[in-house]
Amino acid sequence: MKINIAIPHALEIPALTQPWELTLDHKDVLRAMKLADDLGFHKCMLGEHFLIPSDHLEASGAFWHHGTVFLAGIAGATERLGLASSINILPLQNAIVQAKAWSTIDWLSGGRGTAVVAVGWLKEEFDLLGVPFQERGAICDEYVQAMIALWTEDKPEFEGKYVSFKDVGYEPKPRNLPLWFGGDAEAPLKRIAKWGDGWNPFLTPPSQFPEALDFIRSQPDYHGRPIELFFPIEAMKLGDGHVENKAAAETIGSWNVQQTIDLCGWLGELGVTETIIPLPPLDSFDAYLDRMRWVAQEIMPKMG
Repeated sequence: MKINIAIPHALEIPALTQPWELTLDHKDVLRAMKLADDLGFHKCMLGEHFLIPSDHLEASGAFWHHGTVFLAGIAGATERLGLASSINILPLQNAIVQAKAWSTIDWLSGGRGTAVVAVGWLKEEFDLLGVPFQERGAICDEYVQAMIALWTEDKPEFEGKYVSFKDVGYEPKPRNLPLWFGGDAEAPLKRIAKWGDGWNPFLTPPSQFPEALDFIRSQPDYHGRPIELFFPIEAMKLGDGHVENKAAAETIGSWNVQQTIDLCGWLGELGVTETIIPLPPLDSFDAYLDRMRWVAQEIMPKMG
């Protein structure tokens, strides 16, 4: 099991954000990510939104970064730490521009990026950005194919309803850029089978992971590669629309080494290959840094 880390103060979802995080500035966040790099965490991760409608602010908060811009900044401050979105809302961003953003992260970081994309769920955000919400799946499929063409073809070209290009040059090509998909419906699982290296579920219960992985591998266009699976333990605290699952929240975040190892082992048996060890309630940034050190010293060496 590989242990990732969520970037602190990357969002202000009430169900996930602790009060001390609100005091952090960019210097604090970069300090934390440098420490994560030194301690051997596998990847850092953050999500993104662009505009939050007023009636969603209570659950989602207004504070969100642009994912690839933020990860590029962390790339320059670290040497080994992986850089993953969780997730990029692909239909809201031009495929050519998004492909270039990830090529840039790949180049800046020496191949440490992992693009995790999904179709999104917040209809009002699509409306505000002028993207047809009901077509987001079709847009995503075209954008993925266009991005792969740009990343892999010597003379890239693509012809579609939402994006088209030919007779173009595109450099730099990524040297190592896994493509993962987020989501829980049948459509993202089929995308993984055809194009993906990994899966980032959101609302799928862990008990259903083996069935979902079997479904991916059963698809006629399954590419045959191993499928990685990231599930942050703290995701058990969130329900649909970022609403807090209070019952689960009370059980998340333990200082008990064996309990944490057992939970990771259970997830590993279900197919999970990467997770985040959730935070208990903390009272300061220094306590957060100490928690990082505890995870690195007490948990990560026992993950095999």
